[in-house]
Amino acid sequence: MIRAVRVLPTLLLAVALLTGCGTEKAGPGDSGAPADPAELASKAAALGIAPEMVYVTDAAGFTLAQQSVGVQGDDGFSASYADDSGAVIHLYTDHLRYAGQHKYEVSEKGCVVWLEGEGGVSGAVLGKALRAVHRPTAAELDTLLPTPDPAFTDDQPVQRGDLPSDGGAPDNSVPTPGL
Repeated sequence: MIRAVRVLPTLLLAVALLTGCGTEKAGPGDSGAPADPAELASKAAALGIAPEMVYVTDAAGFTLAQQSVGVQGDDGFSASYADDSGAVIHLYTDHLRYAGQHKYEVSEKGCVVWLEGEGGVSGAVLGKALRAVHRPTAAELDTLLPTPDPAFTDDQPVQRGDLPSDGGAPDNSVPTPGL
């Protein structure tokens, strides 16, 4: 009985230490290798975004709304992160000339990044998200920016295939059943 009492604390300590293994999340920016600059440039340029303007953030409970990713201003970047309650964090980037105009902003290499909250996002959450702003990792880039479709990146109009060869408008009439 006495031997079991002496071994029990050691076993409990081992279980407690093993319970935490593998559950820690990576911090901002250390969740993988940096994005390949050429790939980032290609994907950003296809959307009209300057590659140096692409930044992301981490906010507990918020996930990227992929459909929100796009251009901010002339060639800046924007993305939104939402949580299950409907709260949203908007991330925007633009040229440094817009620095100093936003409550939650940070100046990065050649641009200003700012955050805005919606749906009850607190200042504390925005502050943490602002401190977590970083350049995308390779894994983040894959979900952040789509791979450009070569059919839409050569500055040529899409060939429709339904236009008449004489240059007129397509026939969009619908046949009447039974005639």
